[in-house]
Amino acid sequence: MRTGDLETTTGLTDAQADALRAEGKANDVPARASRSTLDIVRGNVFTRINAILTVLLVIVLSTGSIVDAMFGLLIVANSGIGIVQEIRAKRTLDALAIVGQSRPIVRRGGVAREIAPNEVVLGDIVELGPGDQIVVDGEVVESDSLDVDESLLTGESDSMDKTPGTQVFSGTYVVAGSGAYRVTKVGREAYAAKLAEEAGKFTLVHSELRSGIDRILTFVTWVMIPAGVLIVYNQLFSSGQSIRPALNGMVAALVPMVPEGLVLLTSLAFAVGVVRLGKRQCLVQELPAVEGLARIDVVCADKTGTLTENAMVLAELRPVGDSDVEAVRRALAAVAADDPRPNASVLAVAAAMSDPPGWEKSGTAPFSSEKKWSGVSFAGHGHWILGAPDMLLPADDETARAAADLAASGLRVLVFAESDVPVDDASAPGRITPRALVVLEQKIRHDAAETLAYFAGQHVDLKIISGDNAASVGAVASGLDVAGASSPVDARTLPAAGSDALADTLDTHAVFGRVKPEQKRDMVTALQSRGHTVAMTGDGVNDVLALKSADIGVAMGAGSPAARSVAQIVLLDNAFSTLPHVVAEGRRVIGNIERVSTLFLTKTVYSVLLAILVGASGVLSQIAAIEPLPYPFLPRHVTIAAWFTIGIPAFLLSLAPNNERARSGFVGRVLRKAVPAGAVVGAATFTTYLATYEGPNASTDQVVQSSTSALITLIVVAMWVLMTVARPLEWWKVILLVGSVLGYVVLFTVPVLGRFFQLDPTNLPYTAIAFASAAVGIVMLEVIRVVLARRPTAAPITDAGRAPAPRA
Repeated sequence: MRTGDLETTTGLTDAQADALRAEGKANDVPARASRSTLDIVRGNVFTRINAILTVLLVIVLSTGSIVDAMFGLLIVANSGIGIVQEIRAKRTLDALAIVGQSRPIVRRGGVAREIAPNEVVLGDIVELGPGDQIVVDGEVVESDSLDVDESLLTGESDSMDKTPGTQVFSGTYVVAGSGAYRVTKVGREAYAAKLAEEAGKFTLVHSELRSGIDRILTFVTWVMIPAGVLIVYNQLFSSGQSIRPALNGMVAALVPMVPEGLVLLTSLAFAVGVVRLGKRQCLVQELPAVEGLARIDVVCADKTGTLTENAMVLAELRPVGDSDVEAVRRALAAVAADDPRPNASVLAVAAAMSDPPGWEKSGTAPFSSEKKWSGVSFAGHGHWILGAPDMLLPADDETARAAADLAASGLRVLVFAESDVPVDDASAPGRITPRALVVLEQKIRHDAAETLAYFAGQHVDLKIISGDNAASVGAVASGLDVAGASSPVDARTLPAAGSDALADTLDTHAVFGRVKPEQKRDMVTALQSRGHTVAMTGDGVNDVLALKSADIGVAMGAGSPAARSVAQIVLLDNAFSTLPHVVAEGRRVIGNIERVSTLFLTKTVYSVLLAILVGASGVLSQIAAIEPLPYPFLPRHVTIAAWFTIGIPAFLLSLAPNNERARSGFVGRVLRKAVPAGAVVGAATFTTYLATYEGPNASTDQVVQSSTSALITLIVVAMWVLMTVARPLEWWKVILLVGSVLGYVVLFTVPVLGRFFQLDPTNLPYTAIAFASAAVGIVMLEVIRVVLARRPTAAPITDAGRAPAPRA
């Protein structure tokens, strides 16, 4: 061990740490940089849509018509529901983040203990081992072959050897070896603090779904401008109405053009998804990951810790040749006991070996994913190596063949050998003499087979990528019925990174062994080059590069802090069976938002069309002998029209189950449905209005009856659009539709409600015209649906089963 200032290695006392904390020299960066409650309130209240609705609300209130100002409740609903759900999601995420955060081991008074990152103070001595994430900046004071990967900060792929006196930075992680460092910077002064703080925000940015909705809203805004100008001109200058009804008609035309609930329901669906996943102990570190995982078509799974449990059991210690069994056991016990940060294999050996001899160590070589071995030299007792047989022995060696035969049955096999040079010598491992084969049993996770079967049923390809022996990985994969498990590939024979040959190999094979960390990353990149959306699951430090490169990185909660830090999703309960639920949640969000987007945009389209048609009558009246038409509806009418055709149904549909795999082209599909549907609704409504409008000399009753008839047509055709969007119909959707129809029956038939909302369906000829126009509109909708169904589009991937329920 190389040691710096020995006086500092005992660390601070508790009293010193408390004093430094009182001076503000603690690592006070929050575990998550989630938005404050004030920011959440501000972000949900001060929106563009709320601003538009507020202006229109003020105009209506200026006319003294409080009833027509009911749409103002949308402002309260938009803000209130969004605030409640985002705060709920924030609390879920923050609580889970505390559970899943990296906890450094700090020396206090010579005793090493695990503490929260925000409890680290300036001058603390922090111990390091393989896979540990460095949480604050510092200076190395102890180093035992300490190698640190700084690629997350610098992009440099080679690990850096850290000796006493060199600097380490927050955001990096230990690849091999062990050591300790003195904290020199804490809090927001640390190198990676701002990056980590920004990465943990509760956000909806960089989402294909959100960007699509933003494009739709931009389109809507441009369409609203000419329609709004026309209706304002018609109502205020051409219709001949007094100022109060003219303003009410103008507002009634403009309010439904705003898709006020679309952004709200998108945020709501994401927030509910986060809360649901939180209850399954799934930490979503980047919110769009819920959506991204729903789009995957390839899952790259590390074997150890993902498909198999981390814990292993020593099944057999098989001597090689005439080796003294007891001498080998003593040496193996000494090696296992000496490792300060043992991996799963060494832990299994240590558990089976009692009473280590206590030999004096003279040199060490920590395990790394690159060389696949570790070693210890003992003064007077030789130099011992523990590692992968196929990395240390020639392929034609008898011991190597015996190890390969054992590995082919799914066992993990290591060779324990004696070297002729010290393990920390530059020529190590040198010439080795195998003394025993260490045979370990790996336990397959109980939920692995069911989870893999789910992905197979969902047309998601599986690639098992492991650093273990290829034959051993293939045996485990065969036990899980993975397609292609019978022909595992040794990654040492893979084509060069970035080549078409590598991508071809990945297309035709599913199981890979002896994969180095940088090869895992190269394999992910090769899959992405073929247009695949790739999820990578892993738990070790050797998975970090691939987790970072994948479209979605999924880490196990019990994995290394470095793996958890770069993953977008962390399964805190280490249950691989949680992954299908994450996929299903993403599919639910995307599929349902697409459904409700169709409803909201249909309303926008028919509102714009009505405004243009009515407004055009005002323009034409100036150049031809045509009577200008006032807008047929009051603000209260457009409010109740949206209650049961959009508002309540859209909310329930946004939370419904939906397992259809996400596809690209969200905006195009929504517009293809919404534009013709909205055009039919608007045209049918305007036809009824033209047929029943009695001109500027009509009585008040006739005006109300004409408006009621037009509203009936609008609601009936809009209800059919709702039914189309809700397909396939299930029992609860039928209840929803029937309930919506009954709601309107009550509104139109109860006298007191009729007077309150100015509805009068008693003119039977008008009502007959309304239903006839609606019937024609429904027929047109069905014709359009059939035509669109026959048009070639991206092949949909339909439901192939729901996520399997986790076993107790």
